[in-house]
Amino acid sequence: MTKIDPDRHFIAKDDYDEAADLQALDRADLDAPTWVLIWRRFLRHKLGVVSGVYLLVIYLALPFVDVLSPYHYAERNENHIYAPPQPVRLWSEAYGFGLHTFVTEEKFDVETFQMGSIVDWSQPLKIPLFQSCGSTYRLLGLIETSFRFICPPEGGTLFILGTDRLGRDVHSRIMHGAQLSLTVGLIGVAVSFAIGLVLGGMAGYFGGWVDSLTMRAIEIIRSLPELPIWLALAAAIPANWGPVSVFFLISIILGLLDWPGLARAVRSKFLALREEDYVKAAELMGARPTRIIGAHMMPNFMSHLVASATLSIPAMILGETALSFLGLGLRPPAVSWGLMLNDALDLTVVEIYPWLLMPLVPVIMVVLAFSFLGDGLRDALDPYS
Repeated sequence: MTKIDPDRHFIAKDDYDEAADLQALDRADLDAPTWVLIWRRFLRHKLGVVSGVYLLVIYLALPFVDVLSPYHYAERNENHIYAPPQPVRLWSEAYGFGLHTFVTEEKFDVETFQMGSIVDWSQPLKIPLFQSCGSTYRLLGLIETSFRFICPPEGGTLFILGTDRLGRDVHSRIMHGAQLSLTVGLIGVAVSFAIGLVLGGMAGYFGGWVDSLTMRAIEIIRSLPELPIWLALAAAIPANWGPVSVFFLISIILGLLDWPGLARAVRSKFLALREEDYVKAAELMGARPTRIIGAHMMPNFMSHLVASATLSIPAMILGETALSFLGLGLRPPAVSWGLMLNDALDLTVVEIYPWLLMPLVPVIMVVLAFSFLGDGLRDALDPYS
């Protein structure tokens, strides 16, 4: 028997325990269901988790923006036009500890021809919380109330992000604008996925003339310049339509122009899946094509669908923002992030009143959050890779 030279080979000091080594292989992961593996892998993507929580909080807060905002989005303050962001403090020498602001006054400078704000730091004002104030609204469309999370101080104002050219609170308008800007993405993606899954699935499964007709339609739509088509369809909306009708039509327009990419992806995947043994077995057992597509083929494509949905929603949001920014999307009295940015078309106004660009911040944050969430879900939905 050959002896091992300890000077030339590494020898572990502890004795080898075969039973302990086998116990190490007996992990919960080996018998865990697929959804557990997906959840565990998603938790490893820190940016995806943070983005998911951020988006979940925003969407859950959408029905309660009237409670969270200090003003109604259309409420005007004629004495505070183009007011800059108002200082809010938790502690100051004049007040002590507590949420408060200070008396501010807007004056027109005859030398610079600009509105200026004067803050009286010696007159603090307490900011009321969880009280009834301002105009009434219908909570969830049912309960009429004026209860708000934060209220303007008595005898003062609360413009956290300043006001616009009509004296409307930018902070309140951003919160109300999220209802339309974030919802348009969900409706647009629903329309796009409904068309893309049906046409792409039929083209990939049946083939033949169905596939040829679908692909020719996709090629025609993809050959059209997207932005001019957006502008042309949006400009065709009658001017006398209400904000709700325009909102739904803009959502449908965005969905109708976004389905070809998904349809091509579904078609290419189904062309491969229809040759699998389990699909052939389902056909031989007499299963209907709708059941084969929905119950057998579609689940194998779910990871791509979820990732595509999370990446398509920000594209819809940006599309609505662009159309409203150009004046071809939503129209007043509706409010959205794109409509608010329409006030920033004049570069001179933006240079003097930069807080009018504040709606860009939530647009950028939401788009980045959806992108990070899509990356995390794309990796998590394939836990065996």
